[in-house]
Amino acid sequence: MNYFITTPIYYTNDKPHIGHAYTTISCDIISRYNKLLNKNVLFLTGTDEHGQKVEKAAKDSKIDPKQFVDKLSINFEKLVTFLDCDADDFIRTTEERHIIAAQSFWNKLLKNDQIYLSDYEGWYSVRDEAFYQESELVNINGKLQTKLGAPVDLIKEESYFFKLSNYEERLINFYEKNPNIISPKSRYNEVLSFIKNGLKDLSISRTTFKWGVQVPNNPKHVMYVWIDALCNYLTAIDYPNTESQKFKNYWPATHIVGKDILRFHAVYWPAFLMAADLEPPKKIFAHGWWTNEGQKISKSLGNVIDPYLIVQEFGLDQIRYFLFSEVPFGNDGDFSKKAISKRVNADLSNNYGNLIQRILSFIVNNCNSSIKPSFDFTEDDKNLLNNFSDKYKNYLNYMNNFQIDRAIKSVMELLSNTNAYVDSQAPWSLKKTNHQRMNVVLFIILNIIIKSTIMLIPIIPSSTSKVLSYFNIQKKLIGFQNFEDLVDYEITVNKPKPIFPRIDE
Repeated sequence: MNYFITTPIYYTNDKPHIGHAYTTISCDIISRYNKLLNKNVLFLTGTDEHGQKVEKAAKDSKIDPKQFVDKLSINFEKLVTFLDCDADDFIRTTEERHIIAAQSFWNKLLKNDQIYLSDYEGWYSVRDEAFYQESELVNINGKLQTKLGAPVDLIKEESYFFKLSNYEERLINFYEKNPNIISPKSRYNEVLSFIKNGLKDLSISRTTFKWGVQVPNNPKHVMYVWIDALCNYLTAIDYPNTESQKFKNYWPATHIVGKDILRFHAVYWPAFLMAADLEPPKKIFAHGWWTNEGQKISKSLGNVIDPYLIVQEFGLDQIRYFLFSEVPFGNDGDFSKKAISKRVNADLSNNYGNLIQRILSFIVNNCNSSIKPSFDFTEDDKNLLNNFSDKYKNYLNYMNNFQIDRAIKSVMELLSNTNAYVDSQAPWSLKKTNHQRMNVVLFIILNIIIKSTIMLIPIIPSSTSKVLSYFNIQKKLIGFQNFEDLVDYEITVNKPKPIFPRIDE
């Protein structure tokens, strides 16, 4: 079974921030989860390097646009590795393979009579690289701007148009028949409402700047940056060769995007694909934004969160864990150092780390570092094993529905119940009174630690790798195949080292 997941490609007009890190990690979590389900996963990320905003930023920096994007793109590529994200491909829209794909896509739309040449007059935001209808703008002190404060200019120029208005009914029918394609539900409602308000034909080329993919057979025009950028998802799977095994295996894709670019992915992109005789995306998930200590994050306030610095302060897995356990995926969240400390100490240091430390240390010191399989279960044992089975089923359901925080909570509840079981069964007392019973108790606890650790691999990959190394588990056994079965071999453990030191609050 195949699975294709993408981040949006990141715009190269500045350095990466916590928002970029959040989206990339979310895709990595979903990618790793699907790999544990034994799927062939293609995880794509990259950079969007064309458009007026980049051309202007390069001019302000007094360097050639290509040199400018070369310099910035590498920062995003390095961030992927730094965040321990296991991406399979990093695409740049200045690559030859992408220019070929974008121009082929354009020619397909042209061949299918979905593009025409006319004049465009309307409101355009350079910051958003987006066109707006006047009804979508607000008047502040006599000047029109977007609801998020981006300035707009009234422009008039010759332009190619895409026949977006032809896709109003088709998109409505598609989404009403497939309501789960857009998540969360609030975003689905937002997209459907936008489409039902009426779609106008979309300007898809520009003549007022040159930094972009040239429109085939008309060098005066460059492609509108969004039609160029969205094609990256096809470029990575060999488009225009739709007969290639890679294309057949992986299309359609799952797209993870910020809520600010939902319209491009859930209205324009599916319409472009339908017009090019291709399937629309399989899934579009729009996540929320982060504030910093209750304040909107912005360069002007000087409160942009640098992912390198925050990871240096708290640890990579600690930040990955916080970002996806603190708020429901899809909602807005508040980034606070106090909240990071509290969350990591309670869940990772106390609940998870402390359980590993005390149980493995006990086995090393009192059981010659190994525990034999034991299946003589009491009612208490069966209750805990049933609890594991329930939590695992919940975990799968939540992960399949992108409810990452709930999936994490299921694992943490299982670990809390296991800690309570340890206290009630007291293996240290059983050592003196009933060695056989002690072995059963420890066998069950080790099973649950191993299973919980595998369930946490997508969230905290580096830490779980260290934990699993204490159990000497073969790599081929790490996955969800036959996951509910208890291990039927002697478990040998190594002396543990603290993995999640407490953070000083």
